[in-house]
Amino acid sequence: MTRKTIGLALSGGGARGFAHVGVLKALGDSGIPIDFIAGTSAGSFVGAAAAAGLNADEIYQFGLGLNWFKISRPSYSPRALLSNAPMKAFIEKRFESTRFEDLKIPFAAVACDFLSGTEVILKDKGDLIDAIRASCAIPGVFAPIPDEQGRLLVDGGVVSPVPVNAVKQFGPDIVVAVDLMASGSSFKSAPRTLLGMVFHSSMMLMQSISREQHLAADVVIVPQIAHIRQDQMGKMDELFQLGLAEGHAKAAEIKRLMEDQGNK
Repeated sequence: MTRKTIGLALSGGGARGFAHVGVLKALGDSGIPIDFIAGTSAGSFVGAAAAAGLNADEIYQFGLGLNWFKISRPSYSPRALLSNAPMKAFIEKRFESTRFEDLKIPFAAVACDFLSGTEVILKDKGDLIDAIRASCAIPGVFAPIPDEQGRLLVDGGVVSPVPVNAVKQFGPDIVVAVDLMASGSSFKSAPRTLLGMVFHSSMMLMQSISREQHLAADVVIVPQIAHIRQDQMGKMDELFQLGLAEGHAKAAEIKRLMEDQGNK
C-alpha cells in the first residue's frame, strides 16, 4: 500500500506565524506526515524551518525571544524603511540546511515580482535564506530582494497570501492550507506602531484573496487568532496554543481524506 502524500500551504501573517508552529505540532502529534511544504511570508520562515528538518518543538525554542530588532535593521535603500538582512545570520545559526537542494522536505517560498506583479515560486535549488527574505519583504517596510534574473522580489502575500498554487506544483494528493488571516480582526485597540498599521492594512486587502485560495485546498485550517495583531510578537505562546488547538481539531478530517482516497 502506498499512502497518500500531503502538501502543506502556510499563509503569511507576520507575528501570527507562530500559530503555524502550533499547527505543525498538532499534525505531528496526530501522526500526519508532511511530504511537501510551501510558504508565503511568515509561512515561508516556518515552512523552511520544518523543511530543513526542525520539529515543532525546535522551531518554538528558537522563536523564544525573537523580536523585530533581531531580524531587521534600518535600510540604506530609498525603497524601504527597513532591511531584513539580519535574518540571514539568525537563520544560519539555526537551520542545518540553507539551500533548497539540501532540504529534507521539498519546499517552495512564494514571492512577488514587484515590477510585473506576478507570483514567483522559489524552489528546487538555490539560496534558501534569500528566498525567505524575499518572501517576507513587505513592500515599503522591508527593502526588496534582487534575484539573479534582475527581478526585485517582495512579500508573496501581495499575490498569494495562501500558497496553495505553489504546493500543488509538487503534486500532493491532499492539500492542507493554514490561513492566519481568514479569521479577521477584532482588536481591542488600534495598532500603535508603523508595522502594526501596515500589517493591519495589508491584512484587510489579503483576506479576500486568501478566501478564494481556500477553494483549491482539501482542508483549510484557520486558527482563531482574530484578536492578535500581526506585529504582536509577544503573543508567541498564545498563538502557538491557538494553532495547536485548531490543528488538533482538523486532524481527524485530514485522516479521513487519507483513508477515503484509497491507494494511489
